[in-house]
Amino acid sequence: MKADLHIHSYFSDGSSSPEELLKLALKHQINILSVVDQDTSAGLAQIRQVFAPSPINFIEGIEVTAYDFKRHQQVHILGYNLTNYQYIEQLCEPLRAARTRNTLRQLKRIQTEGFRIKEEQVRQFAKQAPALYKQHIVSALIKAGYDTSINGHLYRKLFKQNDFGQEETEMIDVYEVIQAIKLGGGMSVVAHPGKLDSFDLIPELASFGIHGIEKYHPEHSLKDQRRVQELIERFQIRCFGGSDFKGKNGPDYFGECMMSNVREFPDELLLDAQMQAN
Repeated sequence: MKADLHIHSYFSDGSSSPEELLKLALKHQINILSVVDQDTSAGLAQIRQVFAPSPINFIEGIEVTAYDFKRHQQVHILGYNLTNYQYIEQLCEPLRAARTRNTLRQLKRIQTEGFRIKEEQVRQFAKQAPALYKQHIVSALIKAGYDTSINGHLYRKLFKQNDFGQEETEMIDVYEVIQAIKLGGGMSVVAHPGKLDSFDLIPELASFGIHGIEKYHPEHSLKDQRRVQELIERFQIRCFGGSDFKGKNGPDYFGECMMSNVREFPDELLLDAQMQAN
């Protein structure tokens, strides 16, 4: 079994079309794939249609940028197999607007530092997305001839650690996000707690009814994985994982970071998807 439950497309901050994602999944012999675009479900119908004739089990999903107001830090929540996206979209609409505003602020700062790219150039890379993301700026910089390696000095200089740039008043409470996923009939999962250092929040979220934690992620160390496993066993929740693939807009871990142990895979995820298909 090969399952990648964390992929992004060009409907958010990724660069790949549904057709390109299908081609990659077939090349790497992936059996189960989920697209979890950032703060939007806009592309799911088209992606589902592309994957329908293929042998790959496609799982619908979304990744939401939430906030832990108690600890004053960002936390990402993955939602899978929602049957109703109305509630989560109501939360994400103002979030996308705030993200676009911040991306334009980033662009102005970059322009003042001497980089000659215009807003129109950035928007060319966001034709399919309902918001502007920092990755669209990166794509415009690359096309303009600048070296913006995702791990390079320029990238780190232009995009700080907290690059979402919103005030707390603009952020969405993590409990509201989980509740919206519940109301939509979906499964809620804490994404890459090692990346965002959101481990301390997980016991509280477990009591609130989350379904799982992302154990496998490119930015998780073995220590992070062990810590996730301890939480999975302690709270009797499920294991998730994926590459966080963004195509040209990020490190390419497609086919390298996934779930391959059938005993760890959350079977109910696939069962729910099959029930929806029928």
